[in-house]
Amino acid sequence: MSVAIILGTRPEIIKMSPIIREYERRGDDYFILHTGQHYSYSMDRIFFEQLHLPDARYNLNVGSGLQGEQTGKMLTQIERVLINEKPRAVLVQGDTNTVLAGALAAAKLHIPVGHVEAGLRSNDRMMPEEINRILTDHVSDYLFAPTVESRQNLLREGVPEEKIFVCGNTIVDALFQNLSISEDRVDPLKELGVLSGNYLLVTAHRQENVDDPGKLSGILEGLERIAADYAMPVIYPMHPRTRKMMEQFGLQAGSIRCVEPLDYLSFLQLEKHAGLILTDSGGVQEEACILHTPCATLRENTERPETVTVGANILVGTDPEAIVEGVRVMMARERAWQNPYGDGTTGRKIVEIVDAEE
Repeated sequence: MSVAIILGTRPEIIKMSPIIREYERRGDDYFILHTGQHYSYSMDRIFFEQLHLPDARYNLNVGSGLQGEQTGKMLTQIERVLINEKPRAVLVQGDTNTVLAGALAAAKLHIPVGHVEAGLRSNDRMMPEEINRILTDHVSDYLFAPTVESRQNLLREGVPEEKIFVCGNTIVDALFQNLSISEDRVDPLKELGVLSGNYLLVTAHRQENVDDPGKLSGILEGLERIAADYAMPVIYPMHPRTRKMMEQFGLQAGSIRCVEPLDYLSFLQLEKHAGLILTDSGGVQEEACILHTPCATLRENTERPETVTVGANILVGTDPEAIVEGVRVMMARERAWQNPYGDGTTGRKIVEIVDAEE
């Protein structure tokens, strides 16, 4: 009997890559199911190839849609695959609709569910990701908590202690495995004409930021002021949807250097060499922390509080004054914090736990 690895977004592919590589190394029976939540598998195939990952066995090509519609489509199709394959366990990662649909389908079929990156909480139920995290945790059998803090979140919610395994975060494994691949393939600093440590890197894509004219204008104003204060290029790989919203709201980027979205391997290099990163992405907060690149988060809360606790990150929201002050604090901070996410062996630990529980 095999293990099913269910994923549907590029961050999930990244964070599942160490587990996939561990199953490959062991020669164990497993398969990948790709829901196509963000992109079709045909569009993600190059991503699998760049990361040296095997093909998905199943491609659902669900596409975008309303929250319930998208989750319902995935639930129906995942269920059919699981009935046919009869895996001994299902692994999901994170907080997307793919994660919730995969966990629910498996739980209803009495197939053990392993939730990679369990126990994260922003304590903001306005975020659909928070609902997905909570529900997935409470139907899972193996809760792979990245930190002691995430374990405590689960215990407070009544999750039985014996189901919780603190084993670090696969992002550490993935970051160093994939950084090694990237260094042999790309040189984005040369392509962009910037020097290591002498630019700021921005990612802002969350709906609550880019769909709100007040918040988006606040972010852009803050970035403009930082570019002027530090006389450093501000590199902003911008999603087409963000450009569309800027046009709709009549906003200008000014001196911010907006570039086309970058491939993952190029982005890793830019993260590593940035003077500071400004982001609203949870995964980028983690990666910046691990790479010892200072981070300022363009949100009022985070489900990665460990990054703030160790001194790698600061919450600045979308107010220009707060953004400028937060960047000032982080630029002056020494990069001496401890990585709270483990030693890069999380993928192996997870596979060993699932195998031991057969």
